[in-house]
Amino acid sequence: MEIAVISGKGGTGKSSLTAAFASLSEKVVLADCDVDAANLYILFNPSLEEEEVFVTGQKAVIDEDVCTSCGLCIDYCRFDAICEKDGRVMIFETACDGCGLCNRVCPSEAIKMVDEDKSKMYSGSFRHGEMVYGRLAPGEENSGKLVNLVRAKAKKIASDYQLDILIDGPPGISCATISSITGVDKVIIVTEPSISGLHDMKRALEITDHFGLDTSVIINKYDINECLSTEIEDFCRTRDIPIVGKIPFNRLIVNAMVNCKTVIEWAPDADLSHIIKECFQKISS
Repeated sequence: MEIAVISGKGGTGKSSLTAAFASLSEKVVLADCDVDAANLYILFNPSLEEEEVFVTGQKAVIDEDVCTSCGLCIDYCRFDAICEKDGRVMIFETACDGCGLCNRVCPSEAIKMVDEDKSKMYSGSFRHGEMVYGRLAPGEENSGKLVNLVRAKAKKIASDYQLDILIDGPPGISCATISSITGVDKVIIVTEPSISGLHDMKRALEITDHFGLDTSVIINKYDINECLSTEIEDFCRTRDIPIVGKIPFNRLIVNAMVNCKTVIEWAPDADLSHIIKECFQKISS
């Protein structure tokens, strides 16, 4: 079985709950597909058994020894990534889209296209099974493709060891989110009782509905605004979307994270842990 946990917005507690679910599994492949801000490896400290470079694209680099500062590349760059300063032509790395036009028009062949290869995929074992995660380097693109790489590796490991896959997807409805949920068996949307939480949950539901995915909702920190929690429940009821759990706000989760543990590991007998266990049982059944 392959289960993806997502959220319409950041800050709902998605990753904390995914980590707790992982610690409730006898053995699982945990895939951190939130490649723009992967953080589960900090909590679980997996062994590093494999590392793979992910080339996200290319960027333009000027050889100053060859460049004649003719300025032709400046005229052609539609992204305003090239300028002249103090008689030198410069390329703003973060603005360069990697289209390669400057490379083609440069009369002195002073501009080269080089791979953007700082992003990586990692895999190894952790205390509850196997873990795969990607880290997209700042300024690099194609997060959706990196997610695909992470999922492909997770599927291979799951096939080799006959394990289930648990995916921590990115927040929002970006390409990376779509790459995280396509073809999974179940999607869990973690929301919170706020205006933005309700709005963005609806957007996430539109995506899962579009792909015809089996979707459930968890309301995290439901007791910080019970009126909005009721509104979320009413909306889900009208759409026949199951709510598998309502989790109260509790500082135990923060205390556990500070100590690099999930709340299940930190306080296994707490009421909060029992509520999360009940959610997991419903999800995995």
